[in-house]
Amino acid sequence: MTAGGDRLRRRSLLPFAYSLQSLVHGRLWLQVLVGMVAGVCTGLLLGPTTGLLSKETSAVVGNWLAFPGHLFLALIQMIVIPLVFSSIIRGLCSSDDIDQLRRLGVRATLFFVLTTAVSVTIGVALALFVRPGDYVDASNLGLAGAIDAPGDVAEGGGAGILDLPDHVLTLLPSNPLSSMVESNMLQVVIFASIFGVALVVMQRDKARPVLDLLASLQEVCLTIVKWAMWLAPFAVFGLMARLTADTGPQALLGMLVYVATVLVGLCLMLGILLAVARIYAGVSPKTFLHAAKDVMLLAFSTSSSAAVMPLSIRTAEGPLRVRKNISQFVIPLGATINMNGTALYQGVAAIFIAQVFGVEIGAAGLVLIVLTSVGASIGSPATPGVGIVILSTILVSIGVPASGIALIMGVDRLLDMSRTVLNVSGDLVACLVLDRMDQDDRSDIENKDEQTQTGGDAT
Repeated sequence: MTAGGDRLRRRSLLPFAYSLQSLVHGRLWLQVLVGMVAGVCTGLLLGPTTGLLSKETSAVVGNWLAFPGHLFLALIQMIVIPLVFSSIIRGLCSSDDIDQLRRLGVRATLFFVLTTAVSVTIGVALALFVRPGDYVDASNLGLAGAIDAPGDVAEGGGAGILDLPDHVLTLLPSNPLSSMVESNMLQVVIFASIFGVALVVMQRDKARPVLDLLASLQEVCLTIVKWAMWLAPFAVFGLMARLTADTGPQALLGMLVYVATVLVGLCLMLGILLAVARIYAGVSPKTFLHAAKDVMLLAFSTSSSAAVMPLSIRTAEGPLRVRKNISQFVIPLGATINMNGTALYQGVAAIFIAQVFGVEIGAAGLVLIVLTSVGASIGSPATPGVGIVILSTILVSIGVPASGIALIMGVDRLLDMSRTVLNVSGDLVACLVLDRMDQDDRSDIENKDEQTQTGGDAT
């Protein structure tokens, strides 16, 4: 009787299991979401709050759980340089019109710089309005450090201006292979752009063998990406489990106002980007979010724009219907120089730490924060944790002790995940806007040609 009841119970559960499997199958965003929730729950069980495992044992288990995540990131980072190189060149060479390529490059750069400047301005304004640093008592932190004198800051700024020509020259890679080995993305992008333009102006029959080789290289990279995507749900599970086990929920409580300020700023900037996509590209926020949900969830989980770049290209060319010559140029370029979320976070963090230490930032200091954030974000590696390195540069430039970074280290991982979502969303919006602008240019040229032809026929 008991055995028969067990069989009936198993039969009754089978339809539910099959329906659950069919729901999850083929939906990467749902698989990532399930992995994320399961990882957080597992991390809470492994963490110090439950006491199920000792601290040492919890660290060992967390490291093993995070292994698929590290393997996923390693696979992506292994092929990101050849993928960026081949994608940019093939995107450039998909058009024979040099004027069109020039317009696309200038427009993309201006779009990224402008949105990054708007983003950091929003962050600074929010931090000045909310004043999250007033909620933290600096006397109990043990982070006292010498504050640079205003004269030192001014001298540092002057030296930066004098050294500007040398910094510009360093953007050109003297050894492209060394730049690839060192993962200097900005130099790789510049070299690939120059290489691609040279192929465009060459005779087509002489450039064809190189383009065929790059096409094969790109396909190999995308095949490896497809393999890596199988690991994505397990990678998210492991990374979230380790993160939660290491920090615990209590790590966020003392920094809630600061965290909330950054998150509100990121949401505001995302709203602006959605409005831009609606106004200039005709894509509604609902359509964009539905199409980009896989990219956004994976970006949140991995904290790396480079890791989701292949999926961003596929999303732009698929649901968002961006042409290949636009997506394969703009997405790799955006992963290198478009850091909206990173710049906003740096603006809030700099003001927050200055408020904690009681450093008054004048109008010149605020302008310096904006300029330094935009400049430092451009060309920064699209990898987890790089925002902290850039932030130290900004703090030094405004005379705030860099030791204050220790304040935000506990919550940086959560904010790093969140700002990466904004970074990749900005790349996709840029694709939509630039694709629409390019289509409008083509329509104008065709209309002018028709008018010219009509005038000639009439004559």
